[in-house]
Amino acid sequence: MADTAIPFDDAVLVRQCQKGDLTAFEPLVVKYQDRIYNLCWRLCGDRQAAEDLTQEAFLKAFESLGTFRGSSSFFTWLYRIATNLALSYRRSERRHMSLGTGVEWNDIPSQAARLHRAVQDADDQPDLAVQRDEVRRIVWQAIQQLDDDHRAVVVLRDMEGLDYGEIAEVLHVPAGTIKSRLHRARMAIREKLLPILGP
Repeated sequence: MADTAIPFDDAVLVRQCQKGDLTAFEPLVVKYQDRIYNLCWRLCGDRQAAEDLTQEAFLKAFESLGTFRGSSSFFTWLYRIATNLALSYRRSERRHMSLGTGVEWNDIPSQAARLHRAVQDADDQPDLAVQRDEVRRIVWQAIQQLDDDHRAVVVLRDMEGLDYGEIAEVLHVPAGTIKSRLHRARMAIREKLLPILGP
C-alpha cells in the first residue's frame, strides 16, 4: 500500500491527551514539527536556536494541554507558543543575526516576489542569475532587519501562509493591525530591493 499522509483531527488528539492518553501527543508533534521549526528559524534567524525553540514549544504545549480550552484551534495555539518563544529569544540575544540567504524563493513576501519576476527566469543568463542571488540576499537581509512586530506578520502571512484571522489569534492583535503592519513590512522590503531592481 502506498505511503499516504494520515489525516489527524487535532481536537480529538488533544482530548485524548487531556484524558490521560499521552501517546496521542506524538501525532501532533509529527504533524507540526517541521512547520514549527521553520517558524522559529524564520523568526529568530538561528538554526540551532530554532531546533531548541521547537523542542521547547512542544514541551510547553504538552505541559499546558490541561489549560487548552479550544477557544482557538490547536494549530494557532501552538503557533502562539512558538512565536512567543522565538521573539523572546530574539529580544534576549541582542546580537548580530546571520544574514545568509536562507530562504527559498517561494518563501519571500508576495510584494518582493512580484518585484523579483524581472529576474526570475535567469538560469541560463549568468548576469541575471547573479542579480537574482543578490535579490535573494537583500530580501532575507531586509526580513532579518524588521522589528519583531513586522517580522512576525511577514513570516506568519507570507512564509507560513496563515490568514489574517489566524495571525490575529497568534499575535493577539486586531486583524486591521495585522494588515497595516504587513503593508509597512512589505514596503520596507520593497525599498531595500529598489536599488537593484529599479522603481
